[in-house]
Parts: sequence; C-alpha cells; structure tokens
Amino acid sequence: MKKTIIFKENDQFTIKADFYETNRPQAPAIVYIHGGGLLWGYREDLSEEMIQLYTNNGFALFSIDYRLAPRSTLSDILEDVQDGLLWLVNEGPKQFSIDPSRIAVVGSSAGGFLALSTGMFTYKPRAIVSFYGYGDISAPWALEPSKFYCEKDIVSMEIAKGTVSDQIITSASVDERFLLYLYARQSGRWIEEVTGLNPSLHKEELLKFCPIHHVTKEFPPTLLLHGTNDVDVPYEQSVFMRAALVKEGVPAKLITIPNGEHVFEKDFDNPVVQKALHQVIDFLQLHLAE
Repeated sequence: MKKTIIFKENDQFTIKADFYETNRPQAPAIVYIHGGGLLWGYREDLSEEMIQLYTNNGFALFSIDYRLAPRSTLSDILEDVQDGLLWLVNEGPKQFSIDPSRIAVVGSSAGGFLALSTGMFTYKPRAIVSFYGYGDISAPWALEPSKFYCEKDIVSMEIAKGTVSDQIITSASVDERFLLYLYARQSGRWIEEVTGLNPSLHKEELLKFCPIHHVTKEFPPTLLLHGTNDVDVPYEQSVFMRAALVKEGVPAKLITIPNGEHVFEKDFDNPVVQKALHQVIDFLQLHLAE
C-alpha cells in the first residue's frame, strides 16, 4: 500500500514522497532517489517489480522527489535529499512502523550520485546502494561533450532553453526535459547547468560536490552496480568509486553487469540481473540487521 506525504514545503514549492509499507513491523527502511540527470524524473520512477523486490523482502520504501535543475541548483537538490532523509528519521516513525536507526539510501543514475552524496552528510544512512551512479562530476566524462550524445541530432540552446520555465519544479517527465539533457551533454554544459558553476573557474567548489573526493572511514558501506556497456555514465565511475572506498577501509563491493546498459534492471527477469538484485537484498539485510 502506498501513502503520499509532504516532507518539505514553502510558498514556492511542495516536495512529496511515497511510502510503501512492508510485511513486518518496525521495519528497516530504504530511501529511494530517482535519476534523470538532475533535470527530470519523479518519485514514481520505480517499477512495480522493484517496489515488490524491496517490500517483499521486509524493507519499507520511501521514494522521494526533489527540486530539479536548472531552476534549482545541486546545492538545493542535496538539501532536499538531506531533508527527506531526516524527515523519515524524525517524523517517519510517528506515521509508519519503521525503525529509524536502520535506514539505507538507494539511487539510480543521478539518484545513485545523490545516494553516494549522502555519505558526505552529517547524518549518514547505514548503507548506500548506487545503481550506475557516479562519484565524480569534475571528471572529463561529465564536463566534456559526450561522444555518444553528439552522434544524435544536435539540439540548439534555444530549443533546450524552451523546455525550462521560471517555476521551481519537483517532477518532470523525460519527454519534457530530454532535449535539455541532450543539449547539455552535447555542449559539455551539463554540470554548469545543474550546479550554476563554471567548472573552469570554480574547480575547487565543484570538487565539494564529488563524493569520490570526500571518502572517510565514516562513509557508509556501499554497494555499486554498473553495466559495462553503459553509454550514459561510464562503468569506470563505479570502479573508481569502489577503489576510493576500499582505500579508506570502507566496506564496498562492485557488481558488474557484463554488457549491461544504463537502466539494466529493466530486463528484470534476466538471470544475471536477478542474481545482482538478490545480492542487493543480501547487502541490505546484512547492513540493516538489528
């Protein structure tokens, strides 16, 4: 059963989350963060199969929205993620049968990046799972024009900007915003669009947003999953993130999906995917044990 709550609002925006209950009381909980290049997506970007994977295995699920770039910047987005996590810890137990001391954060793509970023928060989750996320937005893959996207029809700045209004938005479909993402990746302006920073002028400030450069021994145990044929986020981003975690002695594992593409879990019944998802459940059960 799903219940929608508001975890943050003011006179300019309202941010919602969907809570999915599970089959046991005082359950461990997962905060799920959707992807979309920080430019689109919404809390319902989660298949029924994935919802049931978590809830049938005894985890409550809390899928959150957040403000979207470029009207809001990455600083705003991270603030929203932190506020969603803290709402679940402080207010969640008043409404739902969860154990606030056993919370993990799971994210996909840009949501994987945001999940990894929670390892830099003052209040950290017990564990992190990143599906084809990234730890470094200061690297060439993010700052330079994407070879893959440059092979598609070139999108002009005028067309891209036409998809953006002055309104603060907390959800958008891929159809509404994909041309903006395409333009940003083709032009090499993606990170500038989502941070509001010129990377060549604000390198040090950009590094503050890169989890890979802020790994400490206090970083939560982390599971990374990535396909080797991912044309959107390079597989190496998860390889490098795991190496940074291991270097600091943080429990970290990378599950490689051979020939896997971006959003590989859409092929839910594929035996390789099923095996990987079982490992996700094992990892969560291990690190969210009482």
